[in-house]
Amino acid sequence: MPKRLRLTRRFPVALTNDAYRALVRFAEEAGMSTDEALTFLFEHFASVTDHDNLTHRLRLFKAELEDRKA
Repeated sequence: MPKRLRLTRRFPVALTNDAYRALVRFAEEAGMSTDEALTFLFEHFASVTDHDNLTHRLRLFKAELEDRKA
């Protein structure tokens, strides 16, 4: 029997415009709400990311982070 989807946690999230558009596009293509899409991505994070690519992209993002905050 499939596990029931209960969205029990709410938290404020700030996204860049690009990140929000990507989330909305992913959710629409998958036929889900943005809440369901985020739930899917985080529940299956290890299987939907490539560890080496994630590490590289995270390093680049963190290097640019202070400049992006300004």
